Amino acid sequence: MIVGEKIRLRPIERDDLPRYVEWFSDPEVRRHLLVYLPFSLAQEERWFENLLGQLERQEAVVLAIETAEGVHIGNTGLHAIDWKNRHAELGIMIGEKTHWNRGYGADAVRTLLRLAFCEMGLHRVVLRVDVDNVRGIRCYEKVGFQKEGIMREIVFKEGRYEDQYLMSILQSEFDTNE
Repeated sequence: MIVGEKIRLRPIERDDLPRYVEWFSDPEVRRHLLVYLPFSLAQEERWFENLLGQLERQEAVVLAIETAEGVHIGNTGLHAIDWKNRHAELGIMIGEKTHWNRGYGADAVRTLLRLAFCEMGLHRVVLRVDVDNVRGIRCYEKVGFQKEGIMREIVFKEGRYEDQYLMSILQSEFDTNE
């Protein structure tokens, strides 16, 4: 396990998949994710099998987020890891809405960045965030991400195209003493 202040990160287990099905059935949870449809358990199992292959090929690191008390509340990860250029794209989801706005996301991102920069030796981590995702933007800025630009009309949601910010943080900008 990788321990933060409020959370710990651990490998995703097959037993976690029913929770993902439950979380992704909620449109409010899906609102700012790439996922736009609910998943069946069979689809989650296929995703899990595909994830295992990505982990073996070192293309991704995906971890479950638990509270210090051991409650599974979401997941976070690094995707499209480019080992030559030392960068990756961060993703996070807090599926347990009772744990929103309580600092778990920021702690999970900070803990994952510590892994990315201090253990994996990455130089840069990027993410994309919907411009109307105020909670997400606040979380990322709190940890040190900076807006690089706007990707105009990059996602289609609720009948219209929406913009996203491209944000990044460099290893030299990350405060390992937080």
